[in-house]
Amino acid sequence: MKKIALVVLLALCALLWTFTPSSLSPIPQFSETLPVANSPAGMSLSALPTGVMHSKAALAYRGGSLLEPRDFAMTAILVKHPKGNLLFDTGLGQQVDEQVKTLPQLMQATTTYTKGVPAAIQLAAAKQQVDGIVLTHAHWDHVSGLDSLKNIPIWISAPEQGFIASDHEAAALAHSFGKLNYRLYSFNDGPYLGFASSYDVWDDGSVVLVPSPGHTPGSVIAFITLPSGARYALLGDLVWQKEGIDLPAERPWIARYLIGEDSAQVRENILHMAALQKAFPEMKLLPAHDARVMATLPVFPAVVQ
Repeated sequence: MKKIALVVLLALCALLWTFTPSSLSPIPQFSETLPVANSPAGMSLSALPTGVMHSKAALAYRGGSLLEPRDFAMTAILVKHPKGNLLFDTGLGQQVDEQVKTLPQLMQATTTYTKGVPAAIQLAAAKQQVDGIVLTHAHWDHVSGLDSLKNIPIWISAPEQGFIASDHEAAALAHSFGKLNYRLYSFNDGPYLGFASSYDVWDDGSVVLVPSPGHTPGSVIAFITLPSGARYALLGDLVWQKEGIDLPAERPWIARYLIGEDSAQVRENILHMAALQKAFPEMKLLPAHDARVMATLPVFPAVVQ
């Protein structure tokens, strides 16, 4: 009995340790200048909220409080461009109730959710054309809405396509959709803001994707520059809340374990984005699930140019 009690005590201590504050350091210095972007008139960005998951700050980043409620936004981002309109991620779809039942039991026990209007319904009501869906990564809450958007080309990199095709539990929902209209792209456009390679979607610097592996093998960050000069970085799930960049801090161990991410790669990319934020404070960094940050964006069909 004493041995069992000791094992339980050690396990509890280890679990509590993963929630204690632990900032990543050092933040590297960044000396490059912002790349030129020739964003065309008429280009815009807007948010399509599709629901919210309710949890605690402690489950979002190391150092967060177990007593502090924290909302996790489930939001798609529409970027309109004269050459084509892109939807970044899909948010929650129409089958979310059934999808949530497939999540790990710990996640189900520590979160609740409020459904919104799926992106497909919002787009149809506004008669809005979408030419492609760019996945920051293929976890369930970023592909949930694909159940009603399967006819639109889905842009992913080869590593993320391999992740979807695998038997990884975190890719189960995307895998279950079967053969979709995937459009593969490569990072052949050279370095961008310290990342070794990039993909300049429209060849004008307005939408640039860079590889950010770790959370999933093919995770990406999207840099968006609007005609006004306003700059955004869609971080996907590099961090779940802005504190992940501001402190900077990674997710608690239990969250990283359940996801199965490569923590070393994630830490490297967090520090890289923290350095960019320090060098270019005018750039708005958008963690996909930070409801506070997403609330600052215009809600579709309103737009910001």
